[in-house]
Amino acid sequence: MSKLIVPGGEPDENGRLLSITPESAGWEYVGFEAYRLEPGQTIEQETGDREVCLVLLSGLANVEAGGQSYERIGRRMSVFEPLAPYAVYVPAHNRFRLEAVTLTEVAVCSAPGQGRLEARLIPPEKIGVEQRGSGYMERTVRNILPEQEEAESLLVVEVFTPAGHWSSYPPHKHDQLDLPHESLLEETYYHKVSPGQGFALQRVYTDDLSLNETLAVKSGDAVLVPCGYHPVSAPPGYDVYYLNVMAGPVRTWKFHNDPQHEWLMTPGQEVPKR
Repeated sequence: MSKLIVPGGEPDENGRLLSITPESAGWEYVGFEAYRLEPGQTIEQETGDREVCLVLLSGLANVEAGGQSYERIGRRMSVFEPLAPYAVYVPAHNRFRLEAVTLTEVAVCSAPGQGRLEARLIPPEKIGVEQRGSGYMERTVRNILPEQEEAESLLVVEVFTPAGHWSSYPPHKHDQLDLPHESLLEETYYHKVSPGQGFALQRVYTDDLSLNETLAVKSGDAVLVPCGYHPVSAPPGYDVYYLNVMAGPVRTWKFHNDPQHEWLMTPGQEVPKR
């Protein structure tokens, strides 16, 4: 299996499905965990020198964070329901406790922080929803923690890609600190597929093809994107969801399209000849 795939599986005794740390990924910023919790099961963590965004992927939960309590948050039972999620921002040098009210799946997204901000609830009505792309490149984007909302490092977004469509497409990258043109952001993709026996395809490649991998990922797998372009394809018959976590030295998303495919950004433009 590719080193870029972090396979999902059955939850351990703590409900953890998978875990990515900067050390395990071989990078500096992004951390990611996914949990599936039975009713009454809890997770408690100290944030240390990292800020955290808890994303309620499905189910209902009670959350305590930074001296605040949020009861029975959540409203969708599947990531494939056309609803934005609830999320909770937890600053560095704090702690949180999450208790599942129903069968619950939660993502714990983290990146470096100093604790300058307050804990807060991010309700669905605060999450911007947009349709991005056109034709077979159209997908639904929900901006959970975009750069317009307060955080120190984290950027968090989820994307629904209908069957037969492509997303993160045309291929783009953000692996150079060359502002205002491009930012340097590590990224994880946490994939879900419906129906669950399906798969998604993701390619991760650089201009010089020193990195050039095409990955078949199953529902519950995560993909590491340390650099390069990283488009996703949803095969016919299978809808694909993914949760993106990004972080880097500057908290801004500035991307660079693959020049070979940028013509796709202009509908009706003639296919370039080679």
